[in-house]
Amino acid sequence: MGVSKRTPEPLAPEPFARVPDVNQPMCPSRLVLEHVTSRWGVLVLAALLERSYRFSELRRRVGGVSEKMLAQTLQTLERDGFVDRDAKPVIPPRVDYSLTPLGAEAARRVWELARWSERQVAAVEEARERYDGARRERATNPSQ
Repeated sequence: MGVSKRTPEPLAPEPFARVPDVNQPMCPSRLVLEHVTSRWGVLVLAALLERSYRFSELRRRVGGVSEKMLAQTLQTLERDGFVDRDAKPVIPPRVDYSLTPLGAEAARRVWELARWSERQVAAVEEARERYDGARRERATNPSQ
């Protein structure tokens, strides 16, 4: 009988020993990307670039966000190290939200993308009209 020369597997894999690659399905950078580029994540980060905000002020600044979604977004961004939550021991309670240095860097990057998208609205709408027109044409004239 031969002896197996197989290398034993480690007992527990390291959290993420490889170099992060967002194109890999299990890469933790995907979750970070999801958090900073979500609809509310982008808008919260952008608002906090201006200054720190209390919860109600931030909710007014980020139009259309529900109280629940804002709370979830802030908690996620705080957990990821992008947002600092400063609860002051006063009555009534006062909680201020601001960006950490990591959050400020992320905010500048996603805000640039958001501003770019604002500038491209007309071009995107024209592309959609061309696409929709071509689809309608194909639907009414299937031989082409």
